Amino acid sequence: MAYHKIKDVLKDSIADELGIEPGDTLISINGSEITDLIDYKFQIANENIELLIKKENGEEYIYEIEKDYDDDLGLIFETGIIDKLKHCRNKCVFCFVDQLPKNVRHSLAFKDDDYRLSFLQGNFVTLTNVSDEEFSRIISYKMSPIYLSVHATDDEIRKRMMRNPNAGGILDKIKELIKNGIEVHCQVVLCPGLNDGQILDKTIEDLSRLFPGVKSVAVVPVGLTDHREGLFELKTFDKEGAQEVLDKISKWQKRLKSDIKTSFVFAADEFYVLADVDIPDYNAYENFPQIENGVGLMAMFKKQFVDYYKKIGDVKPKNSFCVITGVSAYKFIKELVYMLDKKGVDIKVVPIINNFFGKKITVSGLITGGDIINQLKGKINGETLIIPDSMIKEGTDSFLDDVTIDDVEKELNTKVLVSEVDGKKFIQKIIGR
Repeated sequence: MAYHKIKDVLKDSIADELGIEPGDTLISINGSEITDLIDYKFQIANENIELLIKKENGEEYIYEIEKDYDDDLGLIFETGIIDKLKHCRNKCVFCFVDQLPKNVRHSLAFKDDDYRLSFLQGNFVTLTNVSDEEFSRIISYKMSPIYLSVHATDDEIRKRMMRNPNAGGILDKIKELIKNGIEVHCQVVLCPGLNDGQILDKTIEDLSRLFPGVKSVAVVPVGLTDHREGLFELKTFDKEGAQEVLDKISKWQKRLKSDIKTSFVFAADEFYVLADVDIPDYNAYENFPQIENGVGLMAMFKKQFVDYYKKIGDVKPKNSFCVITGVSAYKFIKELVYMLDKKGVDIKVVPIINNFFGKKITVSGLITGGDIINQLKGKINGETLIIPDSMIKEGTDSFLDDVTIDDVEKELNTKVLVSEVDGKKFIQKIIGR
């Protein structure tokens, strides 16, 4: 039986009121073994709970709890999922982890492919390391929606891209999930010469036939770092190639809008940046099914920004500001920031070149603190830096290279403000209201 050490207890929670303490061990809930966070959430959804806890002195106590079904107990465990993460068994030709600089910290180099994180956090998984028992568990627990990395519905292409002979049969797995009421969102990491062109057409067509079980498909460009020694030879999309992808997706959207009343397939914002064309209108993204995948994020941000901008009137902040962004978002952010400049805000935008991963990596979320320091040293004259929270590791004040916000402030002798990737909150962070 798996026992789980309690790391912390939320103040004034049910567990806190019962006297459960950090260091205690969870043995079971309602007599059932708790394998992971899925089991835990399923069991605590009951209104009557019997909790078996082992204290640090070895004594065991049973706590009988009556609560509302959605009340949390307030227990925090050593790992967020209350279990070890499932390791990826694929060797994808485009894997970003394989392209990391040497000597990065272990957490960055770990390849997870855990179906539980797909349900809990929206992580994309391949299902290549899921046993029959685990697949049945997804269905029995109704883990919906699930986010799947498909890449290609052609079995041989998918096997080749993932370098895994067991990567075939993804359509059969999706059909089984759908049959059992599980909604699916899919992504395609598009690699020139591998799964684009007619292969992409087939993938979109196959998945669209499974609508509404398959709710959406995101097409994102492969990202290549400067650290690909000995890896599969890949190319990135140039301006012309990105435009061809957008043209193809646009044709599919028009066809599917007519056939199934949804655009269904969406291109990542990065394709529009690469093609140097305007991002689609806010309404083009329907209900933004894959915004966390970089699909429609810029359109959402722009609408939030413009809607709030119209309400603020003239402003005269005491501070001057410098907005830090990646190369891909620079033009977009600069155009919006110019609107604030006209309102009386002393503000500029600086794109940071990604020397840590490589200059081909242009998204803001992969900018490191070291690159910010190295490129802005001696160039900041008291401006307050504004950085997006996507640059910071969740739950910390550190960048991907473990440089902290405090390090940046000390090295550049200035203040750093972290803004949510939200147009309204971005303005509020600057004008203070």
